[in-house]
Amino acid sequence: MYDRKQQVIQKAHQLFIEKGFQATSIQEILDFSGISKGTFYNYFPSKSELFKEVFKSIQTTHERERDELLIGENLDDIEIFVNQLDLMMQSNHKNKLFSLVEEVIVSNDTELKQFIKRIQLLHIKWMYTRFLDLFGEEKKPYLLDCTVLFFGMMHQMLHFNFINKEPQKQGIEIIRYCINRIRNIVNDVSGSHVQLLNPHLLSEWLSDVHDDHGDKFLNDFSQASTILRKKIMLLIQDEYEKMKYLQILDFIQEELTNTKIPRVFLIESSLLSLTLCPQLKETKELDGFHKLLSKYVLRT
Repeated sequence: MYDRKQQVIQKAHQLFIEKGFQATSIQEILDFSGISKGTFYNYFPSKSELFKEVFKSIQTTHERERDELLIGENLDDIEIFVNQLDLMMQSNHKNKLFSLVEEVIVSNDTELKQFIKRIQLLHIKWMYTRFLDLFGEEKKPYLLDCTVLFFGMMHQMLHFNFINKEPQKQGIEIIRYCINRIRNIVNDVSGSHVQLLNPHLLSEWLSDVHDDHGDKFLNDFSQASTILRKKIMLLIQDEYEKMKYLQILDFIQEELTNTKIPRVFLIESSLLSLTLCPQLKETKELDGFHKLLSKYVLRT
């Protein structure tokens, strides 16, 4: 069942790329996927829900590849951040995410607009945490300001570059240009001690966007998983051991996000492997990860 559902998601994604979300009918998805209408509605309550699944599938793949770039690297290496952003741009281009997002923004589908808004806020949150890695905790009060400035700067520079018939610069050149500008801005803003946006606002923004119980858990899980992943990369020096524990995290994420009924006994077994790791078992990061799974997933 899972494989069949994933096939429908992949086929729908292909149609969305070729024709656009609005122009693709459910009947076309049925014909292209080779499933009945009853099977479709068993998987997805609506075409909008299918769109969310397509988007989540793309995001999950991108986040895994993005985090893999940090394996064995220093979190404050700004070149790794450049490569992460370049990977994001390549994923957006390959999957035509900008076009799909624009379709949603101009539509009358309030639920999908909220979904896209939440995705964008989560991206801002990720970028803010990376700024903390790059520029340090001492600049934390000013880094949300700088994140928003950087996000807008890069988005507009990319937009006006690519609307030209012959783009003037490669994407990675624009990223490096914006990075160089924001480094100066971070120093200037932190030196002036002027703050417009308190970092605590991130949590308020996300809580203001409609989110059901499942999406809240997945957001919390994604955050806890990212924090634990960073801890693994910092504490475990042996590359084989490091890769093993990162793969365990990937498995738990795959089981929770891409399986209709997660196999709790496998998640419990995987979590046990993490708790047996000498470098991790006493860390607050693993404790928080364990408590989150215990609250939402594990048998009590």
